Amino acid sequence: MTEALFDRILALNLIGTTVVFYVVAKIYLFPQLDRLSPRLVLIPILLLHSMRQLGLMFLTRGATYPGLPWQFAYPAALGDFVTAVLAFICIPLVLRDQPQARILVWIFNVFGTLDLIVAIILANIYGAPAFMGPAYWIPAFWVPALLVTHYVTFVILLKHWKEE
Repeated sequence: MTEALFDRILALNLIGTTVVFYVVAKIYLFPQLDRLSPRLVLIPILLLHSMRQLGLMFLTRGATYPGLPWQFAYPAALGDFVTAVLAFICIPLVLRDQPQARILVWIFNVFGTLDLIVAIILANIYGAPAFMGPAYWIPAFWVPALLVTHYVTFVILLKHWKEE
């Protein structure tokens, strides 16, 4: 297959899976947000994002094909790792309703969202999809879940987590 075909298939996977995750959130989560505490919604999201160290897979031999552009691999892997650390740091603060929890969740969410956007852009610029190999599942399945949960987190921060 050509790189262009890989790019189109990955784009279709990314968009299609994102739409499905969004529909799940729209049906099951958004109608409940008014009655759920921000903590109850955010802790599973933060736990999910705490596993973004999996993005380091882009730097591992065997998880990708030789030739994966470093201009994509390093920013994607390191951005995911930093986001995972930020998410993990947020968990005890959110659980304990610490005053700094809200600002740290903002930092995690903005950084993590920008990281995903930059990774998608760099993957397209440098033709990364053709070299992703077994790591292909990250942008095809994992990234859509992360994008939707970042969106949910923005909704929580803007509409449901009132400052005290």
